[in-house]
Amino acid sequence: MGIKSFMGKRAKPQKGSSEKIKVSDYMTRNLTTFKPEQSVLEVIEILLKKKISGGPVVNDKNELVGIISEGDCMKQLSDCRYHNHPMEDVKVEQHMIKKVDTIDGEMNVLDAANKFLESKHRRFPIIENGKLVGQISQRDVLTAAMKLKGQTW
Repeated sequence: MGIKSFMGKRAKPQKGSSEKIKVSDYMTRNLTTFKPEQSVLEVIEILLKKKISGGPVVNDKNELVGIISEGDCMKQLSDCRYHNHPMEDVKVEQHMIKKVDTIDGEMNVLDAANKFLESKHRRFPIIENGKLVGQISQRDVLTAAMKLKGQTW
């Protein structure tokens, strides 16, 4: 007789299991943010100094208006060098990504992992009431996964 199912009886979620682990529990709240009017050179200096790969761009009301990354900065460096243009006057708003995908802080962190895999993004900003409140990165999700080690996924 063949095997009908490989699945055994499902256990009820334990208290403190992955069902309760939210993005907001692992997101970074103290963010390095950039302004649209900042120069790309200044952004590069900050990225290198703080050893980060990018960050959200916010207006004066702390509303998310874009994201700037190392890749965006490298592209601009390359373009300026190729065309022999100075970098001093190049502003973030000209080169940031304006259409930004965000996720809900209440989302399960393992569901966020799937979103990372589907989108190929390295970070997602978290917005509450129209304001930037945090950001979750792939590293934050890995940290959460290691805390779940030994529990059922």
